[in-house]
Amino acid sequence: MISCMVCGRETAWSGRGRRPSTCGQRCRKRKQRGALPAVIVNNARWTARDGKRPIMVDGSPASSTNPDTWTDYRAVAQRPHGVMLGDGLACWDLDDVLDGDVLAPAAVELLDSVEPLWVERSMSGRGLHVFVRGGGPSKQTRHISYYSHSRFIAVTGDAFRR
Repeated sequence: MISCMVCGRETAWSGRGRRPSTCGQRCRKRKQRGALPAVIVNNARWTARDGKRPIMVDGSPASSTNPDTWTDYRAVAQRPHGVMLGDGLACWDLDDVLDGDVLAPAAVELLDSVEPLWVERSMSGRGLHVFVRGGGPSKQTRHISYYSHSRFIAVTGDAFRR
């Protein structure tokens, strides 16, 4: 069985050939269009944002550890927003790895080693957010960080494709 990276639906896979990342043609097309995948959108882990600071829809501060301050995607989709990590949603945050569309070798290596749900340019335009299914402890190096819980990531919606 595979889990579709767009809608999250479980689908049978024969084990032969390349492992599919989507359940069928409709999700394959949605993935190509650059829309945030449903597996991320359908989680009620969203907040509005002021810069990189999470805020509730009413403008008061949101907490990365208090789900009562989060909402669903529809409530924040028309304004700057971001997502709280956890419950299996994790993110590799790569800083200063892009020069135009040219990726630094460390970014290429990371992208080759994970199965991304969504990859986007960060707010600076020089970094990437690589959303994945994951857990475990956070890790940080000079340009690459991994977060899997209790963390807010500002979502830009600027899909990155190599």
